[in-house]
Amino acid sequence: MNDVNSSKEIILIAAAAENNVLGKDNKLIWHISEDLKRFKRLTEGHSIIMGRKTFESMPKALPRRKNIILTRNKEYKAENALIAHTAEEALALVGDDPTPFIIGGGEIYSLFLSKADTIELTRVHKSFEGDAFFPKIKSNEWELISSEKNKSNDDKTFSYSYLTFKKIDKT
Repeated sequence: MNDVNSSKEIILIAAAAENNVLGKDNKLIWHISEDLKRFKRLTEGHSIIMGRKTFESMPKALPRRKNIILTRNKEYKAENALIAHTAEEALALVGDDPTPFIIGGGEIYSLFLSKADTIELTRVHKSFEGDAFFPKIKSNEWELISSEKNKSNDDKTFSYSYLTFKKIDKT
């Protein structure tokens, strides 16, 4: 478990290309409906922590979740969302949720990587040009505990895998 609050399992959830690209111009590059359904299934009923740019890329706060936005802007306000200015503040806002999810973007994933216990990564099996990146998963810090390969259902999507990593306990 993490050292921030040992009663919580902090989970990073992301979809990243082979070259760790998450998106470009504050947009996702691909649309994989099965992955979006999985994201919804895993995160519903939980707290989701995201950066301001990720929040602004969505039409509105995600329903049936506690939306927490991490921003340096002290004046920032958003409908149906809580605002935090540090990672610790964001984690305090999750309250008694035992499994808060970190949903992006790149800077936020990097900030929470050392605090996380689990990574739920959808690896899109193609490389893309982008400007937001998922941090490198170091094999001496993270262990791949499950992998499920999926084929694309139509010509518009790509093959992808669901990968679950657990932080290696160094104690």
